[in-house]
Amino acid sequence: MFHLIWYILVGLIAGVIAKAVMHVHMTIFWTIVLGIIGSIIGGAVTHMFSRPANERYHPAGLIFSTLGAILVLFICYKLKIRFPHV
Repeated sequence: MFHLIWYILVGLIAGVIAKAVMHVHMTIFWTIVLGIIGSIIGGAVTHMFSRPANERYHPAGLIFSTLGAILVLFICYKLKIRFPHV
């Protein structure tokens, strides 16, 4: 149960930072979804290059989650995909 709350919290933080960087307005639900998708992308990239020592949390997790969310927003911008506005 704690992992689900942790994914939502990290997703929210990464989504808020990404949408602030890309100047996008969206609902809190889509912000969390964006952050979770960014976490999946960022986690895949970090696990390809270096494994975490404790197998639970990678030190660059939030940074790469945010970069993954920014990448998702950039791709959505290029493909002209729009999210529901606030």
